Amino acid sequence: MTLPVTPLTHRPPLRAQDIYDRVLALGDLFRRNASEARKIRKVPQDNIDALQEAGFFLALQPRRWGGHEVDPQDFFRMHLAIAENCMSTAWASGIIAVHAFQLALMDERAQQDVWGEDIHTRISSSYAPLGKVTEVEGGFRLGGRWGWSSGSDHCTWVFLGAICPDGGFRSFLVPRGDYEIVDTWHAMGLQGTGSNDIVVNDAFVPDYRTHKAEDGFLGTNPGVTADSAPLYRLPWAQLFVRVVSTPAIGAAREALDLYRQLVVGKASGDATKLAGDTAPQERIAAAITSIDEMEAILFRNFDRMMAQVTSGEEVPVLERIKYRYQASLVIERCMAVVDSLFSSAGGGSVFLGSEIQQRFLDIHTGRAHVANNPTAFARNLGSVLLGNESKDFFV
Repeated sequence: MTLPVTPLTHRPPLRAQDIYDRVLALGDLFRRNASEARKIRKVPQDNIDALQEAGFFLALQPRRWGGHEVDPQDFFRMHLAIAENCMSTAWASGIIAVHAFQLALMDERAQQDVWGEDIHTRISSSYAPLGKVTEVEGGFRLGGRWGWSSGSDHCTWVFLGAICPDGGFRSFLVPRGDYEIVDTWHAMGLQGTGSNDIVVNDAFVPDYRTHKAEDGFLGTNPGVTADSAPLYRLPWAQLFVRVVSTPAIGAAREALDLYRQLVVGKASGDATKLAGDTAPQERIAAAITSIDEMEAILFRNFDRMMAQVTSGEEVPVLERIKYRYQASLVIERCMAVVDSLFSSAGGGSVFLGSEIQQRFLDIHTGRAHVANNPTAFARNLGSVLLGNESKDFFV
């Protein structure tokens, strides 16, 4: 395998702390560009370029392809920091960045196709099983239309979900020349994610450019060898479900900070006036506790999973089912936080352009993603704990 000649391939991988510090330094840029993101309905190119330069998109990419192979805990700290400044940028960039992890699980030929000429090549996705698949010699013919492909304008490949003739779910890796991006993203929140539609008209996808859900569940991924970092022995689903929920935690934390500023401003900085109003105090206390609990569970779960795979153990399926449910609860808990704050943020919060209103809209829009609906995951966890078989294999 020949690595592309780029500066990053000739330097040691960045430490996670280095990338995190660089991401923190981009906060002002993301805030300045937030209104532009909403206007153009996608992440501004300046944000994408800055995140690439910071190393964020390479965070989960294998070292043999110029990546940094950081632990998920470090990746999600970066993700949270981006979301505090712009949830749209965090949503789209986190989804793009996690695809490097999925590609690392696939056949090395697929990795060569994507990264062989440029290690900075990016992939978007839409995993809903909406495609029509026909099996042919050497692979499949794929066609259909998929929605919510966040960050697609900044990518030249896409992962698309479909059910194969044998009934198994696969992700199909498709190059830009084989699909069309249809501009459909006019949304009430997360306006800057560019989550447009993808249309494929009967494209050939070789078998090696597909990823079986079964491999992701069982840990039989063809790209993972004895020499692979422990990171790539984590269940694929555990990383993906967190990139569509974690941004809400960062946005909720920022909503809390905005609320505190609004309350203090109403009190004209007079602490005695604020001290006499217990309602804002209780809302603030409840909000910070809820946010801390969500962060603690996020990092606790990945601490445990990384310890297991590093020591050569498998992550027990029951634990994975529990973690899946906990991830799906994040948006609803963040909605409870932001709803409580927004409802008493004052008349100014209802006018267009209100910063706390934007967090309200972004978090509520994130709830529409199927991965953030906890109902099925709650039932599956309860059912398994009562002795039944799991009905969910994306865990």
